[in-house]
Amino acid sequence: MNKERRKQIANVDSIIGRIREMLEEAKSEAETARDEERDAFDNMPESLQGSEKGERASAAADALDELVSALEEADSALENASGYIETASE
Repeated sequence: MNKERRKQIANVDSIIGRIREMLEEAKSEAETARDEERDAFDNMPESLQGSEKGERASAAADALDELVSALEEADSALENASGYIETASE
């Protein structure tokens, strides 16, 4: 492997690191929003939980939970890719 390709590989690895940091920040924000939405729903009177407003709050919390899972999967995939990059640069 020549110097230029090693430099490219190092650059890709650096980009992956930055993306993973951004994914972690997004995941943390999504978890906070999900937890707040879930708390808001849980603290609604039962009569409101079954209403359109309650259903929207529950659906939003569920969507945020799915987002958190997707962000975790993306981070795991990037972690695996980074491992391949380290192997390729040896």
